[in-house]
Order: sequence, then structure tokens, then C-alpha cells
Amino acid sequence: MLAIAAAIVFAIALLSDLLGSNFGAPQLINHWTLALIGFLLLSLHLAGFGGGRGRWYRGRR
Repeated sequence: MLAIAAAIVFAIALLSDLLGSNFGAPQLINHWTLALIGFLLLSLHLAGFGGGRGRWYRGRR
């Protein structure tokens, strides 16, 4: 789930870079901020957070 959110954030960052948009607040939200948010979400996904299955998963082993 976090990997999908990271992909969406990266897509928004790419589109804003290609279109030259700064979202009206150039110091608050810029391309690097969106890239860092995407990297954070991707690293959380790779660390195992937001995977959908908790440790209380009861299935066949």
C-alpha cells in the first residue's frame, strides 16, 4: 500500500517538474520535498510497514 502511495507521489513530483508548477508555495512544497516524501514511503514499504498482513494473520502454514 505504501509503495502505491510512493508511486503516486513520484508521479505528482514528475508532473510538477515537467509542467514547471510550484503549487503556489515554492518554499513549502517543491520537487525535492515530494521526492523525499516518496522515498520515505518507499523505505517504509521496504521495511515492512503497510503490507496489509499483520502479525495476527491466521492462515494455513
